[in-house]
Amino acid sequence: MITYIIIDDEHIAHDIIKGYCDMLPNLEFKADCYDAIEAIDYLSKHDIDLIFLDLNMPKLKGFQFLKTLSSPPKVIVTTAYSEFAIEGYELNVVDYLLKPFSFERFLSAINKVTSSDTSTIRKESKETIKPEGQHIFLKQNNSHIQVDVDDILFIEASGNYTKVVTSTSTISIREKISDTIELLSDNDFIQVHKSFAVAKKHIFRVEGNRIYMGDHVVPIGKLYKTNINQLLR
Repeated sequence: MITYIIIDDEHIAHDIIKGYCDMLPNLEFKADCYDAIEAIDYLSKHDIDLIFLDLNMPKLKGFQFLKTLSSPPKVIVTTAYSEFAIEGYELNVVDYLLKPFSFERFLSAINKVTSSDTSTIRKESKETIKPEGQHIFLKQNNSHIQVDVDDILFIEASGNYTKVVTSTSTISIREKISDTIELLSDNDFIQVHKSFAVAKKHIFRVEGNRIYMGDHVVPIGKLYKTNINQLLR
């Protein structure tokens, strides 16, 4: 569960963000803050995972507020001003949402939060530890489908789409395979062909230039043979 607060001086912005968050099962609302001073006071007493941060606020601007935090939680910037995007990325914000933003764009930002959570845990651990309950949302046509990352067998480039093949279904999303791989940790997934990346844990057998995974057979490209050789050592 990701706990969050909203820092924005516009009430309608709070309503929109909370409305989007209420559609997702892994987000837990904690507080509305209408300026940075309220937020500083709240954060001094509570630990949270994520801030939705507006930039143009009274008393203290968004990035000025962010610079006052010694160990800030993850931050998604929500603003009407695109000219501050570069500074935001220099401050390691997770994403930069330009108002008005769609639910699809919002969902993309949330996926980056959950993906970076997984990456951070692995970097801090001497072992490769997969947190239980790691999920991402994938858009197929007009639906957003929640997928347990542990269930993904492999992903396959297919024209303008990427197929995400799980133990029970195949989901086609309008994304490049390279962008889809970025959502998944390279500790768990390995690219074995220009059109395929597989989950290491689901590999049953490697034989010649083929990988066997349950009922599926995935080819190994010549340029990616080294990846497999390193895995087999």
